[in-house]
Amino acid sequence: MKKTVAASVLALSASLTTLGAIPAEAAAPVTARPVTALPAPTGDHPVGKTDLHLIDSSRPDPWVTDRDVRELMVSIWYPARKAAGRRAPYVTPQESELIIRSEPRLEDVPADTLAKTVTHARAGAPALRRKGGWPLVVLSPGMTLPRATMTSLAEEFASRGYLVAGIEHTYESLATTFPDGRTVTFEAGKAGQTPETGEKVARVRAADTEFVLKRLKADKRWNRLIDERRIAMVGHSVGGQSAAHLLPVSGRIKAAVNLDGTYNPKTLAKPLVKPFMMIGNPRHQPESGGKDGSWELFWPHVKGDGKRWLTVTGAEHMSFVDYAVLQPQLGLPRTPIDGKRALTITRSYVTAFLDTHLKGERRPLLDKPSGTFPEVRFW
Repeated sequence: MKKTVAASVLALSASLTTLGAIPAEAAAPVTARPVTALPAPTGDHPVGKTDLHLIDSSRPDPWVTDRDVRELMVSIWYPARKAAGRRAPYVTPQESELIIRSEPRLEDVPADTLAKTVTHARAGAPALRRKGGWPLVVLSPGMTLPRATMTSLAEEFASRGYLVAGIEHTYESLATTFPDGRTVTFEAGKAGQTPETGEKVARVRAADTEFVLKRLKADKRWNRLIDERRIAMVGHSVGGQSAAHLLPVSGRIKAAVNLDGTYNPKTLAKPLVKPFMMIGNPRHQPESGGKDGSWELFWPHVKGDGKRWLTVTGAEHMSFVDYAVLQPQLGLPRTPIDGKRALTITRSYVTAFLDTHLKGERRPLLDKPSGTFPEVRFW
């Protein structure tokens, strides 16, 4: 987790510049309203989407003192019977405005630009049922980032036969809009990031995730669509490190993926023997000389046969989520690796991992380096 988590949700803050992001002066000028769009999913199924407002009355909100319950927004993507209805919105206009205005270089970009982002899931489309249910993938975004930033992954997984639940960790996101119109902002760790804050974030996200799983299991609409025996978690940044820490202690999550998440705390309370994969930028390579070093400290605690440590040449921190393509579309700097290419790599390797460990389908892509993806290195 970065030392300055109140930085821009577009991850072009000083903290990411320190980690090697392209300098601010490289940004291209914006002269007209940008058109933002996500790459289409590649699976066989059309995709539906709906949003859930869940209230956990068993615990107060951990980040603010005036809320005696924990409220969460959760997006559900799923295989649909047909591509019917309007395209699901990416974010609300209020969320778009807070995200856009958090980045000074976007001052000329209309505040609602991200709310107009072209997605591919259809809002409320009828779900496709499957005997025994679909495997479930839980998504956890990075600190300050809304759940929407993992939409391109969610749509891909759903199109390939997974039900996907993206959790908005309230007050850990730059902007969260509830059905009554309230939009709350970032509060977690405003005073600065410490190991204690990192441990708290991991605990909060573990509680959020277990609560969401419990509620989905109890919901007659969703429990018929979920195969409870096959659940995985995929997280980006702090969401990835949280997935890693939750995996060994959860009785329901069978496998997990960390997308470029720094570990804080850096070691596990107990060895991780379940299938686990981490994919990161080159600063997470062994002996890379990066300031982090947490992957090298963490890796000896991963003991299972289904473990993978991969890095992607040319990638930056946001190369693994939607901002890989949205940043350049907004006129912000491009990374050394093309954004669409970065998402293709992430989709391909994470889907191969999920297919292997949730569906029992062998995917040779995970066995060794591939000529199709020469940017990916195995460690």
